[in-house]
Amino acid sequence: MIRLTFLTFILFFLSNCSLSEKSRIWNDKEEKVENQNIKKLFAKEEKKIVEFNPDLKLDLSKLKFNNIILNNQNNFGAQTYDSLNKKIVSYKFPKIEDPSNLNYKPLFLSDGLMFFDKKGAITRYNNSGKVIWKKNHYSKSEKKLRPKLFFALDGENLLIADSIAKYYSINIKTGELNWLKNGTYSFNSEIKRENDKFFVVDYNNTLRAFSIEDGSEVWNFQTEDSFAMSDTKNSLIITGDLVVFSNSIGDITAVDIESGLITWQLPTQSSNIINESYNFKTSKLVSDNKSIYFSNNKSEFYSIDIKTGVTNWVNEINSNIMPSITGNLIFTVSNEGYLYVLEKNNGNIIRVTNLYNNYKEKKRSNIKPIGFTIGKTNLYLTNNDGKMIVADLVTGRTTNVVKVSSSVMSEPFIFNKNLFIIKNGSVVQYN
Repeated sequence: MIRLTFLTFILFFLSNCSLSEKSRIWNDKEEKVENQNIKKLFAKEEKKIVEFNPDLKLDLSKLKFNNIILNNQNNFGAQTYDSLNKKIVSYKFPKIEDPSNLNYKPLFLSDGLMFFDKKGAITRYNNSGKVIWKKNHYSKSEKKLRPKLFFALDGENLLIADSIAKYYSINIKTGELNWLKNGTYSFNSEIKRENDKFFVVDYNNTLRAFSIEDGSEVWNFQTEDSFAMSDTKNSLIITGDLVVFSNSIGDITAVDIESGLITWQLPTQSSNIINESYNFKTSKLVSDNKSIYFSNNKSEFYSIDIKTGVTNWVNEINSNIMPSITGNLIFTVSNEGYLYVLEKNNGNIIRVTNLYNNYKEKKRSNIKPIGFTIGKTNLYLTNNDGKMIVADLVTGRTTNVVKVSSSVMSEPFIFNKNLFIIKNGSVVQYN
């Protein structure tokens, strides 16, 4: 009886169900179409960048040049460099094996410069590129780790933090050690010094303050860590009584320079960025003593008040290279190769010009900017194809393209009316 009832129910169920394409039970074709519609509905459209006011000429007659570089604020502005003439000196060092980037900076001195090689040896050169001394303060096993070094000058001493968690001080005249310490985590930022302390951020997103005299830790401030190690360096600046730094998940934090206590913090990304921080890239912080400027590869360019951390304005620019402040103007280059000129006070974009217009369309997607610097009348932009673009600041147009390297290279630096670029194996100098 039970079996008969069950069979009757099955027959009734099948007789009332259609096997046609219109059936929602048996047909998945319509469901697939609807799913496709859902995907199209929520797909993020890529914004196409175009030039804006390309014929606008900037009046730079009142442009002021930075005679004193504000290293602690990353504020270099326009500098007294006329034009790119010719390569005059090459400071050679052993090539770094398989470099993903050369996101480092030599220490410039009035009578030469200092840089490191693939085993962590520090070399001091004179202005002719000749070696004055070369010292290595790493053990045999540490040399195999290929430490990358960050420099800061303190009078006659050089402060160093590295990518294998060591930090130390040496005398710049002799290269001999003053002191050496081992940290907890590898360091991942530039070094800034002020009075009797220096500051650096590690891979754990922790800002650490050390004594210049003996390297002892004075205080530390930890922000939220991420699950992945980013290949982008964190950034920090010092202005007044604040140390302001960025971390790998987009937080900007200001702490008191003496106590290490937090003054304010501005999260710029959602919590989801923690899981994808490896792909998140932000520019160095730049300050004019009133505001802080920076951008990222999420198409966000920020201006924030330095005292409160309140956002002044945000504009839609996709760039993770350091901007430059010149008077009331901000210059930056997007990851697509467009030169933007903004008004500093309100963030209005006044001109956008294409610096990659000489590249063929197929090649442009693979060309990425590394960094730029500004001279008297020109902007100098290095790119990952080994070429440097020279652009006129007044018109925003490319005037020259120079082949610098066959592989990776650094952003350009201007010092003492000369331009420097790091290649893999040498620091080249142009007059």
